[in-house]
This record gives sequence, C-alpha cells and structure tokens, in this order.
Amino acid sequence: MSEVIADRQPVARQPVLVTERLRLRPFNPSDAALIGLYASDARVARMTTAIPHPYPPGTAEAFVERTRTRPGDKTVWALDAGADQENGLVGLISLCRRVIEGEVTGAIGYWVAPAFWGTGYASEAVEAVVAHATRLGFSALVAQAFQDNAASIKVLSRAGFGYVGEGELHSVARGAMVPTFRYRLDLAAAS
Repeated sequence: MSEVIADRQPVARQPVLVTERLRLRPFNPSDAALIGLYASDARVARMTTAIPHPYPPGTAEAFVERTRTRPGDKTVWALDAGADQENGLVGLISLCRRVIEGEVTGAIGYWVAPAFWGTGYASEAVEAVVAHATRLGFSALVAQAFQDNAASIKVLSRAGFGYVGEGELHSVARGAMVPTFRYRLDLAAAS
C-alpha cells in the first residue's frame, strides 16, 4: 500500500470552524504560553504520542510557529472558548489529510487541558472537524486512542467512529510503546 501526501495548502487559507461554544482557529503567537502550561501537565502529555514530559522551554513557541508557517498535509486548530478578542484556548485538534490508493482520508488527533475535561469541548471539536472533512470530500476519518484513555474512546464513539482493531503507538512522555484502539468513520455512510 503506497501513501501519497495530498496537495499542500498554505496555512493562511486555514478555515475557522465555529461551533456552539468553540472557535477552531489558527494558532496565534500569544497561544504559546497556554500551550506550554497545558502541555507541561503530565496528564496531557501521557495521553499523546508527541508531547514530551517534562516539557522543554521554547517547545510551545516552536510548535505555534510551525503551525503558522509550514504549509503541509496537517491542519492544527486551537480550540478557543473565548470571545473573539480574548484568548480562551482550551486545547487543540488536528486533521492530517492522506491519499492512500486513491482514497482521501484523514487522521484526527486532539487534546483538551485538564481544567476543561468533562465539558464536552473535545466532542464538539471532533464533530466540527468531521463536518469539515465531509465538506472537503474525505471518504473516511481514522483515529487512535491509548487503551487507558477512556475519555478519548468515549469522544470517538459518540462521534460515530467504529472500532477497527488494536495497535501500538510510541508515547514520548511515557518513553514506551503504548497499546491503542483504532477507529474509523466512513463519511459517505455518516452523511
């Protein structure tokens, strides 16, 4: 199976997605402080593949700069629960576009700061990205959750993702391979 990265779009064209309580928007330099605060929490880092713990100084600034300046196959949105002119950053969500054997699919990933767990923000953001991917003509979305992340599993299940198997992913914060559950949502069937 060959994988081809789909057309790259400039970050400037990243859409803002609006839900009842959130704006999914591009990152601003002012987001780095809250990203650093939230990502330095071991509870967040341990449920992701890429966030190190402890969280090194300057990592949040570099992350925000990458999301703003490097066009690519991955779109990362800030989950913002604040009014338009204030920073209400509560987490992030990403959509990575892939073309595999002619099928346009996407992989999603997300995290929410612990202070906002249980608020439904992750579910709301996932639903917005599912709707966005459907409008873009994606045929399916996939996601993986660590098997010990019951909250993320619940978010995916509520959004209509179906279990498709097990796997493993490396967690930088844990320094180990971690068992995962894999999920898929066929968008043609969901619409």
